[in-house]
Amino acid sequence: MPNANEATSALSQVQDRAVSELLRVAPVADDLARRFQEAGFSLALVGGSVRDTLLGRLGNDLDFTTDARPQDVLKIMRPWADAVWDVGIAFGTVGAQKEARVGDTDRSFQIEVTTYRSEAYDRTSRKPEVSYGDSIEQDLVRRDFTVNAMAVALPEKRFIDPHGGLQDLAAQVLRTPGTPEESFSDDPLRMMRAARFAAQLDFEVAPEVVTAMKEMAGRIEIVSAERVRDELNKLILSAHPRKGLTLLVDTGIAEYVLPELPALHLERDEHHRHKDVYEHTLIVLEQAMALEEDGPDLTLRLAALLHDIGKPRTRRFEKDGRVSFHHHEVVGAKMTKKRMTALKYSNEMVKDVSRLVELHLRFHGYGTGEWTDSAVRRYVRDAGPLLGRLHKLTRSDCTTRNRRKAAALSRAYDGLETRIAQLQEQEELDAIRPDLDGNQIMQILEIKPGPEVGQAYKHLLELRLENGPMDHEAAVAALKEWWSEQQG
Repeated sequence: MPNANEATSALSQVQDRAVSELLRVAPVADDLARRFQEAGFSLALVGGSVRDTLLGRLGNDLDFTTDARPQDVLKIMRPWADAVWDVGIAFGTVGAQKEARVGDTDRSFQIEVTTYRSEAYDRTSRKPEVSYGDSIEQDLVRRDFTVNAMAVALPEKRFIDPHGGLQDLAAQVLRTPGTPEESFSDDPLRMMRAARFAAQLDFEVAPEVVTAMKEMAGRIEIVSAERVRDELNKLILSAHPRKGLTLLVDTGIAEYVLPELPALHLERDEHHRHKDVYEHTLIVLEQAMALEEDGPDLTLRLAALLHDIGKPRTRRFEKDGRVSFHHHEVVGAKMTKKRMTALKYSNEMVKDVSRLVELHLRFHGYGTGEWTDSAVRRYVRDAGPLLGRLHKLTRSDCTTRNRRKAAALSRAYDGLETRIAQLQEQEELDAIRPDLDGNQIMQILEIKPGPEVGQAYKHLLELRLENGPMDHEAAVAALKEWWSEQQG
């Protein structure tokens, strides 16, 4: 625990950052606040915006709260903002976009103004019941965590912190404004938000909050799959996903939202002949993150997290004492599709992640370069646009502590990538097509559109993969030979 001087110093640094951040957004925030004031209403910066202000990382997304009802908010915002939307108005929220010059730069602010409110679930509902409040204190007490239950009244910039959020922010701890049981009963998704904020902010979760999460884990079942998925995505895309995932597993919440993850805690065999698949998975996730080039990649991270979920179902203890997981990639791909579909991921995301899980072991048949050129072509064809991610996933999947083995795997994959690059340069491997298209096939064979065209196309594609490009005459001869065999 920090001593009194350290705590005072941390609070001073937090407050100094806050002043700097507020001055940076003041032109927009103060202008809007004056408009609310002139209309007879209050306005305050609130929640995550205040937290990020105190952390010195406030972006262009600004959250406000007000005593004005949504229809009044619309009347104030429409003449002022560049765009206004009311998709969240049923929950008391009006959104807007505002272009403004701050200092020497033009910035685009995404703004949400929410009427003071309280919300809670009944025991069976999947949607919160919203009622409006009349005071900011009433609004803040319903917030999820104390670090999100602070406000700055505008334009006077009066700091409002009835639940000690500033101290918790300085101590980097997540607590609830009221009791955790009351907070999680009001909205069980807050249990996942605890894990998400721990992962995003690298904060610790207070012991009483962790206890409540363990005791109330089953309540997460009343939350819609879409809301669970969105929280899970934010956690996985965070800077420290291991922290949040571990909390979900340790509290039992993962058993309800992603049961395949805790299932990786396989019992070790008595000779410890296989590694801890759960720990291996978290390391693979972190190693995949280290290979990202253009920011967090949800598809890659999900594939890393799910790549071995087929192992528990395929584990076998062989007669010679070895442990095997034959075809766990195929089983895992099916399990991935089922879980992601249940969590309402898009069809494209489900397809891509499942495909990566299915292909993640393919490289291990490469050995030290025994693949033929046709095998390399098939590897590229089967990966398609996921090839770059498959490279990263495959490299990340090496977590052995044996340096010699790790180096050998790395060299082998370097060799495979080099061969792929050489073949691509030779024949534009990314867009492998047969040497004759469908129209040419129909013209040469004098047939009409139908299944025979597709069969011929597939045959020529196999020849292309096996032998590389053919000249036109050779392709025509191969097609006619195949057609003659079909007729015979």
